[in-house]
Amino acid sequence: MRVAALYDVHAMPWALEAVLAEVDADTIVFGGDFLGGPCPRETLDLVRSLDATLIRGNVEREVGGWDSSLLEPAEVAWLASLPVTAELDGVLYCHATPTSDLPATTAVTEEAEILRMFEGVTGTVVIGHTHHQFDRRVGDLRVVNAGSVGMPYEGEVAAFWALVEGGEPAIRRTPIDIERAIAGIRAAGWPTGEEFIAENLQVAVTREAAIAHMESLPR
Repeated sequence: MRVAALYDVHAMPWALEAVLAEVDADTIVFGGDFLGGPCPRETLDLVRSLDATLIRGNVEREVGGWDSSLLEPAEVAWLASLPVTAELDGVLYCHATPTSDLPATTAVTEEAEILRMFEGVTGTVVIGHTHHQFDRRVGDLRVVNAGSVGMPYEGEVAAFWALVEGGEPAIRRTPIDIERAIAGIRAAGWPTGEEFIAENLQVAVTREAAIAHMESLPR
């Protein structure tokens, strides 16, 4: 089975459309935080039009004011009811860890901390949440971060995801039309749109800066 793991779209339909145009997979897993950005209505409609497995992220668990203002109450309740994990072809998919959508695992998190956060879990786990790709092996546990489709911290403005074929993950990168995304955000009227454009599209957040920030936060 070929599984496209698409995480952290953050309501950026232009990035998602670019990835979908090149996805060649048997199924798709949306690993949470597909909302939480400029165009929640358009993104949710696109996500729900696909025959995909949806996992709840922290954004779907507690839908913010901008998103909720553009969605129906029944949709907000449905988002909160989504499962927190899915298992396909022997691979476990979750947003951050199998038991919580908030812990931050990075490319440099200490191995002992990873074992604590993923206590009792073995095999391959595909996660997101921290918006940068990595592949970590700690004993019998393999943690692969699929990256972020809509808000990557990779030192490059593009869409990042993973293709899991026969249980083996491989990281992927897809170019996006940055100017189209900027125009779309401005047209959407998202209150924090200009800030997002300046910090995430006109420049690229580096892996090093993002990792340093996340590692400084309490777990």
